[in-house]
Amino acid sequence: MLPLIIISFGILSRIILHTPNFSPVLSLALLSGMYLKGRFQPVLVPLGLMILGDLVLGFYGFEMLLVWLSIAAISLLGLWLKENKSFLNVLSGSMASAVVFFIITNFGSWLVLYPHTMAGLRECYILAIPFFRSSLASTMAYSLVFFTAYEWILKRCQSSVLQRYI
Repeated sequence: MLPLIIISFGILSRIILHTPNFSPVLSLALLSGMYLKGRFQPVLVPLGLMILGDLVLGFYGFEMLLVWLSIAAISLLGLWLKENKSFLNVLSGSMASAVVFFIITNFGSWLVLYPHTMAGLRECYILAIPFFRSSLASTMAYSLVFFTAYEWILKRCQSSVLQRYI
């Protein structure tokens, strides 16, 4: 049930109008790593969210592969957090997720859109800073809300039949 919720919410958040880069997608990737069971599900669910979303929004070349790579990396960070869950670690993981996404995706933008010089690389990252602010703010906010809500639900459902669905 949780994978379906993550995919549905993630796709919906990508296709509705929103402030650029202010979406829960990075948070969903991080929390997939933390909460989804199985060997491959924590990485495949967020990747599935991105692929299905890109089917709706349209594919956009090489940079898309680096977006997917960053989502997979963030999911793996979530796997590490699975054994180290705390408010502070989720906050730190959220910051790290935004940084990983910023570094990987903008490197791809540099490879495709900018001169392959240090000046081109610098310009690429400088021009991306406003988008990074949105990614950082949304990832931290959504991660903390999702983490707090999910942990609260887990505690309330410990002996409930609902436990197997979340």
